[in-house]
Amino acid sequence: MTARPRVVVAMSGGVDSSVAAALLVEQGYDVVGMMMRLWSEDCGEGGANRCCTPSQMADARRIAGQLGIPFYVIDTQEVFRRTIVQFFIDRYTAGDTPNPCLECNRYIRFEWLLSHALASGADYLATGHYARVEHAPDGTARLLKGRDPAKDQSYVLSVLTQDKLRHALFPVGDYTKAEIRAMAAARGLAVAAKHDSQDLCFLADGDYRRFLRAHAPGAARPGPILTRDGRQLGTHSGLLDYTIGQRKGLGISHSEPLYVLATDPMRNALIVGTADELGSRSLTAGRINWIAGGPPASRFTAEIKIRYKARLVPGTVTVLPDGSVQVNFAEPQRDITPGQGVVFYAGEECLGGGIITRGQ
Repeated sequence: MTARPRVVVAMSGGVDSSVAAALLVEQGYDVVGMMMRLWSEDCGEGGANRCCTPSQMADARRIAGQLGIPFYVIDTQEVFRRTIVQFFIDRYTAGDTPNPCLECNRYIRFEWLLSHALASGADYLATGHYARVEHAPDGTARLLKGRDPAKDQSYVLSVLTQDKLRHALFPVGDYTKAEIRAMAAARGLAVAAKHDSQDLCFLADGDYRRFLRAHAPGAARPGPILTRDGRQLGTHSGLLDYTIGQRKGLGISHSEPLYVLATDPMRNALIVGTADELGSRSLTAGRINWIAGGPPASRFTAEIKIRYKARLVPGTVTVLPDGSVQVNFAEPQRDITPGQGVVFYAGEECLGGGIITRGQ
C-alpha cells in the first residue's frame, strides 16, 4: 500500500489556513497542522504576536481537533526577531521602506518552517495564500496568480525558488474569498466569519512609527526639507514619518502644493516638489529572484507591480551585468519606493521580482 503524501499546513487560526487544511484532508493527504510562535513587542495580548495570540492558537488547535489532524506549535521567536524584525529596523534606519512580508516568506515560512516540515517527513508545506502553483511533469513549478484578483498574494510569494515551490501547496488559490468563507461555514468551522490578519504582525498596536522611535531612534532624526535644486524649505521630524507621494502633513507653506518626491538618507533630507515633478519613469532593483531560475530574456516586456496593492502596469525589464534590473515604464509611476518589492508577471504567471533600490 502506497503511503499518503504528508502535508504540513501552516495554521494561523484564520479562515484561509483552516479551509486549506480541511481541503487537504478531504483530498486524502496525511495532514499535520503547525503554528509558529513569533516574536512581538512585550505588550498586547499576553505579549503575543498578532499572528499567534493565545486566541489564534486556540482557534487553530480547535480546527485541527475538528479535522482530526495532529497540531504542533514551534518556537520561532528568536529567528523571527533576528531575521525579520531586525531587518525591518535596519532598512528603515538606512532610509528604505521595507516589506517584511516578502522577507517572512523568503526566510521564515519557506525556509525555517519548510525545513521543519521536511525534517518531520512531510512532502509538502501548505499555506492559506491566494496563489496557485502548477507542477509540470519535468519537475519544474510555476507560480500563478490566485483566482480572486482582489485577494491574489503571488506578489509576496515572488521570493520563492524552484526548490521551495516544488514543496508548496496553496489549496485556497483556486477560490474567491467569499467561496472560502462559505466553504468554512458549510464545514462547521468556527472561524468562517473571522477577520483577516493584518501586516506588521509584531507590532502591538500597528503603529510602526512608534515602534521605530523606540527601537531605532536614529531613524527619527530631524533634518532638512529640500527641493530638488537644494533649497531648504523647512525641517522634517524624521524620514520615517513620510512616504513617497505624501502631500499633507509636511509642515511647510508654498505657492503651490508640494509632495514628497524622495528621501536622501545620506543627508537625512526629505526631497519635495510639485505634482509635475512627482513620479519616475524607471527604477532599478536588486536581490532579484527568478522563479524559473533565470529571466525569460535579457530584455523583455512584462506587467509590473511596485507595491502589493498597486495596479499592474506595463514596462520593459532589462537585466544588468551584475544581476540587478532596470525597469522602464511608458508612464511615470508615482509610488516607486526604495525597499518595496517590484514583481514581474506574464499573464497569470509570476516570473519573480526584487527589491527597489531607486527610482529615476
